[in-house]
Amino acid sequence: MIKVEALIRPQKLDEVKAALTDIGVSGMTVTEVRGAGKQKGFTQHYRGAEYTVNLLQKVKLEIVVADDEAQIVADCIAKTARTGEIGDGKIFFSPISEAIRIRTGDEGEEAIM
Repeated sequence: MIKVEALIRPQKLDEVKAALTDIGVSGMTVTEVRGAGKQKGFTQHYRGAEYTVNLLQKVKLEIVVADDEAQIVADCIAKTARTGEIGDGKIFFSPISEAIRIRTGDEGEEAIM
């Protein structure tokens, strides 16, 4: 099993969720996060004062899938979330050694289906 973690723009979340549903992904965890990368933040003015926002809002998707589905899921996310500009996000893969569904006691890939 592989955990696919994607950091994407918040405004792309609905499109990405719809695309993942279309390819059969039913379970995911979505978290609002803040982070910094190449964008380096931006400067805003508020009541005449200037301040810099260093940590930008992103959405983190976590999806655990079978090994052979991980690349398909990542390609779907990348294609849907891409704008072509700095700040589109990143996708990471992590191996998952075991999963257990609490309700039924199912283990392994049975637990993520």
